Amino acid sequence: MSKHRLGEFEEIVMLTVAVLYGEAYGVAIIDEMEKRLERSVSIGSLQTVLRRLEKKGYLASEFGEITKVRGGKRKRFFTVTNLGRKALEITKDQRMGLWNAIPKIAFGD
Repeated sequence: MSKHRLGEFEEIVMLTVAVLYGEAYGVAIIDEMEKRLERSVSIGSLQTVLRRLEKKGYLASEFGEITKVRGGKRKRFFTVTNLGRKALEITKDQRMGLWNAIPKIAFGD
């Protein structure tokens, strides 16, 4: 078993951060996930996972510039680290290994 295990929600969050490269901040991540997956996401659950993934070294973050639109509050932008990319690749390989091992008869083909 790999030490780079990801839960489903963690994987989805990391993939969404990668999709939004350069524009991945809280609300944008939620909007993208909800649009693509037709699944409701709370800001609290997202923030918890973002912090956990950053602590594991899978994501990095930095603050953007201060804007008047946000009343002087800066957005925190996230990016996938090299370690995070490796964890995603391992997860993808594991999933594809399972998909490829399914006999055609299992799905009635």
